[in-house]
Amino acid sequence: MTLPASSPEGARLTAAVRQLKAQTGLSLAGLAAATAFSKSSWERYLNGKALPPRAAVQALCRLANEPEGHCLALWEIAESEWGGRAKEATPSPAAAAGKTAPDANPAPAPAPAPGTAAAPAPAPAPPAPPPPPTPAAPAPTPAPAPAPTPAPAPAPAPKRSTPLGGHRGTAAAAVLMSVLAVVLGAVAATSFLLPHRRTAAAAPSALPSAAGPRCRQAGCEGEDPMAMMCAAAPETLLERRTATGASVQLRYSVVCGTSWARMWGGRIGDRIEMRTGGTGGTGGTGGTGGTGWMRETMRGARVRDRTDADTYVYTPMSVTRPGTVVRACFLPAAGGKQQCFDATVGEDPSGL
Repeated sequence: MTLPASSPEGARLTAAVRQLKAQTGLSLAGLAAATAFSKSSWERYLNGKALPPRAAVQALCRLANEPEGHCLALWEIAESEWGGRAKEATPSPAAAAGKTAPDANPAPAPAPAPGTAAAPAPAPAPPAPPPPPTPAAPAPTPAPAPAPTPAPAPAPAPKRSTPLGGHRGTAAAAVLMSVLAVVLGAVAATSFLLPHRRTAAAAPSALPSAAGPRCRQAGCEGEDPMAMMCAAAPETLLERRTATGASVQLRYSVVCGTSWARMWGGRIGDRIEMRTGGTGGTGGTGGTGGTGWMRETMRGARVRDRTDADTYVYTPMSVTRPGTVVRACFLPAAGGKQQCFDATVGEDPSGL
């Protein structure tokens, strides 16, 4: 994906990637050898011609021995900005179909001039006769089969006292001993593992695996969405730009069942607040809010320093469900009028 030439978010990310590359001391060929990305790909990333994948930014941070947080924040902002512009530039399906669909009613062919008889179409040529069948070679005469040899008379059945009966008894005993050994081993293993399983069951609200989110629903209330790994693949309920140029988003995690707000492009002292559980009143258009809002929970975050202003800030999480109305309010540091935006969990973001 190509970065927009006029995107300040893309420019900040490109500058950070170049700085990391300089810290590594590696050439383009060296970066290609040390990562999973080619030399030509790194050339596009470093010149701002393409948005680097998240994995490329992480690999570059590891090579430069730098923490990933700052660069990943810049990457998320650039990726979000690019995604919004690409969505605006994509034509509607109806328009695309109108450009590419062939004419369903083509114009008829011109009729022959009056008085001119149309030449009759030539009769189709008769099909060529099939070639005469090639006579098959005569099949070789099979040699006569030899006369079957009569089977010998069956031997008399052995008595139970023969050695064969002894072998069968030995085999049955061996199988029985093997089964008994397996059963005893399973019982011993179960007895060994039972204390550990009991300990795990006693732990409060067993957390999900490390690969997934670290909390769900009520366990996420007031927690950090990044630390709890709820921000891996969230839905963007709403994205708006404020009068001062800051961008505000409302996000929702299906797996965690929570929402939070985040803001970037703000100034030191700007604040973002999120409330959940109300009936709204602005329709997502901005304003001071309606009178029917129920203040069940409120989470906030503030731009504290230059690092926050260059990246983004986000609120702690609140538990939400499909149908919950979520509100984000931007409070500028200069003391101007706050701007609020509403979104409903479960609605299509394109319709907001």
